[in-house]
Amino acid sequence: MTNKTADAPLSIELYDEPGHLIRRAQQIAVSKFHEVHGRHVTPIQYAILRTLHETPGIDQVTLAQLIALDTSTTADIAARLETKGWILREVLPRRQRRLSLTPEGEEVLLELKPGVDVLYHGMMSSLESAEQKEFMRLLRKFVHLHDSQNPAEVRKLRLASKA
Repeated sequence: MTNKTADAPLSIELYDEPGHLIRRAQQIAVSKFHEVHGRHVTPIQYAILRTLHETPGIDQVTLAQLIALDTSTTADIAARLETKGWILREVLPRRQRRLSLTPEGEEVLLELKPGVDVLYHGMMSSLESAEQKEFMRLLRKFVHLHDSQNPAEVRKLRLASKA
């Protein structure tokens, strides 16, 4: 007896599968980031630096929530950024850590920003203006609908950490 599922032809082409295309888009974005910035900083490290610039003094758990990473990975990356001298991690009660950028971290972020802008415009330039807006709208909607963390909650976290 054969397995009918295994014998059945696949109904969707690989490049029509959303998961595959999303993974490829991520690979392309990361590759382009490294083309512009080299390997001394990663896109996730940039996201952390930018988030700490926008919400200084937040704790690691809140940072993890804001950038949609697990707390263990966030702690590992924060430790590496501290070793580079780009952030400070101040120990708080209950084993929490308050994070802030160092002057060197601020400088690194300012150096990255023009390249990030060029990268964004370069990736989006193959789309017409209306397509760019629609692409970003659909991408945000997709993430919102499939993210376990509600974007409204992320906004509340940002506002609360600025207060």
